[in-house]
Parts: sequence; C-alpha cells; structure tokens
Amino acid sequence: MRDLLKTTKLYILLLIITGLVYPLLITLVSQVVFREKAKGSIVYYKGQPVGSELIAQPFQSPYLFYSRPSATNYDTLSSGGSNLGPTNPELYKGVKERLENLKKQDIKEPIPSYLVFASASGLDPHLPPSAVYAQVERVSKNTGIPEEELRQMIQKHTEGRTFGFLGQERVNILMLNLELLEVIEKHGHRR
Repeated sequence: MRDLLKTTKLYILLLIITGLVYPLLITLVSQVVFREKAKGSIVYYKGQPVGSELIAQPFQSPYLFYSRPSATNYDTLSSGGSNLGPTNPELYKGVKERLENLKKQDIKEPIPSYLVFASASGLDPHLPPSAVYAQVERVSKNTGIPEEELRQMIQKHTEGRTFGFLGQERVNILMLNLELLEVIEKHGHRR
C-alpha cells in the first residue's frame, strides 16, 4: 500500500510539473523573449492583419510577385507535399500547366524550379532571389515601376543564410509584395 501511495504522489507531482508548470514557464519565456514570434509573426498592413511572415500565401495578381506553388492550396491545416511520385501523370500535368502559365506571363526561360514545384511543407513563404528576379520584367510591365527599382526592393528584402551557413539566401514574398503595394499606392502606378 505504501508503494501505491508513493507512486501516486510521484505521478501527481510529475503531472503538475510537466502538465502545468513547464508549459506555463515556456509560454512565459516565449512571450517575454520572442513576443512577436510567439504570436505567429503576424504581419499588418494599414492596421489590418494580412498574413504571417512564416506562411506562404497565393499571390495571383499580375502586379505582385508570385510565391512558391503549394501542393495543399496554402491550407495550413493540411500542410505537406503532394506525395505524387516522379512518374505520376498528375505531377507531370500540374508541372506542365504551371510552366505554360508562367511562359504566358513573360517569365523568361529557364524558369526557376521554385516557381514550378511546391516545397515539402507546401507553405514556404520564401523564394530564392533568382526566382524573384525572374519575375521583375513581368511585374515592371504590369505596374509601370522601373525594373531597377524592383531589383533594389528585392535586394532590400533578401535575407542571408541562417547563422551564415545554413540554408540559402531567400526573399519573403509577403514582405516584398507589401512594400510593392505601398510603392504602387504612393506613386500612383498602374494597378
């Protein structure tokens, strides 16, 4: 009976520590140290929440830079790849459709693979600079903003490798497009 009592006390103690104290402590630390990130890195435009820095969005307007395709239609609840194998006709059909659509949009060949293939999560908010620069002519033609100004905006939003050696340079498409919208509104470019 004494062993059962000891075991029960230990169980209750560990339940309180791991189920209450630890989660509250981690939540408190994250709210103090990483305030914005702990809340989802929400981005505001004109006082309204428009997205998260961490999750891709579908940008289809000819005036904006396109983000990377998503296998899950940018649905955060079912994120992931398409699970279509390299010989699957559906994968081939989807890639072919995206390529044809991009060619119609005046994106010069070779079209960067990042504009054609979805990421593993389907929600990657970044593109490498080369995939963004490939869209400059299209965006310039549709907005009237000079190509050089668009290149400077891309350079401004290019983030380096994490810790200087992990990953690759990348551009957050949401942040770039929000600045692009500001420039369009400020200077009255075509819309």
